[in-house]
Amino acid sequence: MFCVSLAVGLAGWAFAEPPGGPAPSRGYLLVANKGDDTLSLVDINLGIQAAVVQEGGTTGHEVAASPDGRRAFVPIYGSGGVGKAGTDGRLIKVVDLRKCEVVGTVDFGKGMRPHCPVFGPRDGLLYVTTELANSVAIIDPWTLRILGSIPTGSRQSHMLAITHDGLRGYTANVDPGSVSVLDLKARKLITMIPVATIAQRISLSADDRWAFTADQTKLRLIVIDTETNTVSASIPLPGLGYGTAATPDGRWLIVALPAVGMVGLVDLATMSVVHTLNLPRAPQEVLIRPDGAVAYVSCDASGQIAVIDVNNWRLERLIAVGPVADGLGWAKLN
Repeated sequence: MFCVSLAVGLAGWAFAEPPGGPAPSRGYLLVANKGDDTLSLVDINLGIQAAVVQEGGTTGHEVAASPDGRRAFVPIYGSGGVGKAGTDGRLIKVVDLRKCEVVGTVDFGKGMRPHCPVFGPRDGLLYVTTELANSVAIIDPWTLRILGSIPTGSRQSHMLAITHDGLRGYTANVDPGSVSVLDLKARKLITMIPVATIAQRISLSADDRWAFTADQTKLRLIVIDTETNTVSASIPLPGLGYGTAATPDGRWLIVALPAVGMVGLVDLATMSVVHTLNLPRAPQEVLIRPDGAVAYVSCDASGQIAVIDVNNWRLERLIAVGPVADGLGWAKLN
């Protein structure tokens, strides 16, 4: 019942457009909590966890909302970490965000460790990394049919980023320390780019000119030139990097630094860290609100979401969610 009232209430909010700027994004935040296998719905205006949904599987790490904001897709990865012992998940759970309940399931038929879901902006299909198949699965989000897959050419293809035109995909391959470049239309591997001994996470700049992944053995962020598919730069960091996200204006990249309990602000004009901000322990994933004004960072050791004012580079508030908060998604309101 609460989800229904939440959706109706949010849809009815009026957002005043500030002078000289766009209206704040209308929507709410989704959080995958690995500690209790739940999905949190966060009211961003009130700054509270407004609803919790039991996913019905162990364990959902990441989440993506459908473009219409009505459903969430949570791949059930399994009980282990990347390359570690544990169960091998085979399902994706589909959550109705107005009813707050699981209403559908995608079943791969065998253990795949599905992990990172991303909607294609061009075709509206759902792309999900399937680690044990060394591939990215393609799913029809309306019928929940598995349409095919794209080989990544590598094991441990963990995270996925897709260009704004929907033509290219990039996976971070953890233990090989590489990035796979995929042709989504032709459904084939273009190339693999060696970047580090171990790599984590992947994101793109606002203009898709650069891809970013974090070296897990050195204090640096790797920058890939997406025109040449080569490593073009290395950005020194004050700690090991993890999740990253770029602001829509193309100026900044925010990077989580879990071991030192901070996030860093990278100036993309100079490719250097210009500010840091202390957060609760183990910041993981970064999501920039569509209007670019606010960044949300999951802090898994504290079960909190840090809300950062990007323009003034300050911590606005902390929102308590579930234990081991990790993956983030944005559900827009139409």
